[in-house]
Amino acid sequence: MTAEFDGQPGQGGSVSETIFSHMYSNGLVLVAEPMRSVQSAAFTFLVPAGCANEPANRGGLSGFLCEMALRGAGSRDNRQLILDLDNLGVERAEAVYDSHTGFGGVTVAESLFPTLAIYADILRRPHLPDEHLEASRLIMLQELQAVEDEPAQKAMIELRRRHYPPPWGRPSLGDRTAVEETTLGDIQAHFAQNYRAEGTILGVAGRFDWDALKEKIGELLGDWPAGSAAALPKIGNGALPGHLPHDSQQTQIGIAYPNVPYRDDAYFESWAAVGVLSGGMSARLFTEVRERRGLCYAIYAVCHSLRERGGVFCYAGTSADRAQETLDVTLAELVRLREGIEPHELDRLKARMKSTLIMQQESTSSRSTSIARDWHHLGRVRTLDEVGRRIDALTCQSVNTYLEANPPRGFTVVTLGPRPLEVPVEVS
Repeated sequence: MTAEFDGQPGQGGSVSETIFSHMYSNGLVLVAEPMRSVQSAAFTFLVPAGCANEPANRGGLSGFLCEMALRGAGSRDNRQLILDLDNLGVERAEAVYDSHTGFGGVTVAESLFPTLAIYADILRRPHLPDEHLEASRLIMLQELQAVEDEPAQKAMIELRRRHYPPPWGRPSLGDRTAVEETTLGDIQAHFAQNYRAEGTILGVAGRFDWDALKEKIGELLGDWPAGSAAALPKIGNGALPGHLPHDSQQTQIGIAYPNVPYRDDAYFESWAAVGVLSGGMSARLFTEVRERRGLCYAIYAVCHSLRERGGVFCYAGTSADRAQETLDVTLAELVRLREGIEPHELDRLKARMKSTLIMQQESTSSRSTSIARDWHHLGRVRTLDEVGRRIDALTCQSVNTYLEANPPRGFTVVTLGPRPLEVPVEVS
């Protein structure tokens, strides 16, 4: 493995195995992983403009800004920007998270640098054209309306909002009133405050030359002003249960409980425990709630992590007449997890985890996202070999010891349907 040091780890730059990193003088972090067996290259920008950075009365502002930023930047108008990205063969994606707005894409390796040049304009010199304000607003409102037509998504958005305290549980789409009242001045101010080098992370994975990449990003973004971050509140307690009335023959059930964050040493044990609950059709929730009892048409549980706090989010979709039983049985399965997992469950889960790792090794876009996320949460990147070793080290004893210390409890329950459900006192 090649090793290079541009400075002290966590300051100037470092590399662990095949992970290269460099921090520019303005605070921008470049972290990259060469993948010589592929012909593509992918990138992920994490810009510190997330839901938690929005004013309390401007929910959805980060998404609004993201939409506007893509409507012309640098020397390109709206049409030319999209046309140039298409001509470079870029498959792109954007998303708003709690702490960041993400801009990502994948293209053939030889198109990486011209693509990054376009994104440098998007991040630094967007036009934010007044003539596109109402069209962007209409898109935001249509996305909000689409949630109204997806009751499962609506229930889970509300679950996150109630499980995490403000501003950490805010939905990325915001709310209708805020979107309707957002002005161009609001968007410009949000851009000026939060689109900045300090706190931005760029993850790159695929076929590239590290020295050339580092130099190119220095040319494009090395003189980007660092800016200063507004103070965000500490993550406190949320856990506000609730019911959303909805005239339907179905009921959507969301359950959340506290979990360790991704940066915690025990995260892999928590991940394994949730995998036993919801790691495929042989997992406990699917087997007990859907297959054996026929209570629901969909059920799952996933880990989610803020930087300082995590959560497990569970969903079940069922008919209104079987909703109470579905909630009772699902909560009972969550509580039963405290008793521990079995060797055959862990063996099956490890096989699934390793399959996921293999697929990640073959996906530049997945890897660029992972390394950028790792840097945000850990200040370093876990190599796939390290993750593989950590999975191999999992044992029933280590997972069960974790569950003894961190049993599922403190449940937040949100339901959406014709009538509210009763949460058993012993698990509420």
